[in-house]
Amino acid sequence: MGRIRLRVREFAQEKGWNLTEVSKRTGIPYTTIITYANSSGMATVDYTALDKMARAFDIAIEDLVEILEN
Repeated sequence: MGRIRLRVREFAQEKGWNLTEVSKRTGIPYTTIITYANSSGMATVDYTALDKMARAFDIAIEDLVEILEN
């Protein structure tokens, strides 16, 4: 199974948002946003959360996800 990193911090900074703001705008719990933002690589992630974050940042899901290993 591959590992991915979510570019949450990068896109939040581009928007001028902190992670609390990302949580409020997406409806995703703050603790989950922090986990996604701080993780150096994950094997699984909630697709619904990806969709919510991509919509909030006004980007494609593919732009939010960085593939670390296949």
